[in-house]
Amino acid sequence: MTDAQKQDSAVLVADLPARKAYRFDLRPAADVQGEIAQSLDLVELRKLRFQGTLAAKGRSAWVLEGSLGATAVQSCVVTLAPVVSRIDVPVRRLFTADYREPTESDEIEMPEDDTVEPLGDRIDLLAVATESLGLALPDYPRAEDAALENAVFAAPDLTPMTDNDVKPFAGLANLKAKLENPDTE
Repeated sequence: MTDAQKQDSAVLVADLPARKAYRFDLRPAADVQGEIAQSLDLVELRKLRFQGTLAAKGRSAWVLEGSLGATAVQSCVVTLAPVVSRIDVPVRRLFTADYREPTESDEIEMPEDDTVEPLGDRIDLLAVATESLGLALPDYPRAEDAALENAVFAAPDLTPMTDNDVKPFAGLANLKAKLENPDTE
């Protein structure tokens, strides 16, 4: 992403109106969508739109509330065929100057509110959109007709091992069969 594109998606906090909400409607160009797709390991990203508001909360915080919509194409985890997903998710972030990064000596627990972010001099809307999209994508996309079949491999002249062979009672079943029919070996 070029510096000019980063500038367009970043909002200077000093320029935000203190008494009314700042409205945004971010629709990145195709080349920016391509870079986002590459960073998220997507086959393709289409129709990315991030819209919402930034509103002051007290003197040292800003609340971002919006919605993210996109059409993402991922590879199926079984067949590698393209899988199209429509993403429509609400997005909420609280940017606060009081945010403190935990240090190594701090005991780290999962925060109650995971939407809290540190407030800098800029709020990068494209970064928020990219992060939100990455969190909303299916972890294991699967094509409708994808079926995971058993693949059995073995060296030449060896009998391949199956899942049934490693089950605890598979050996006992074989022993029972041999004891019942001692002539078959």
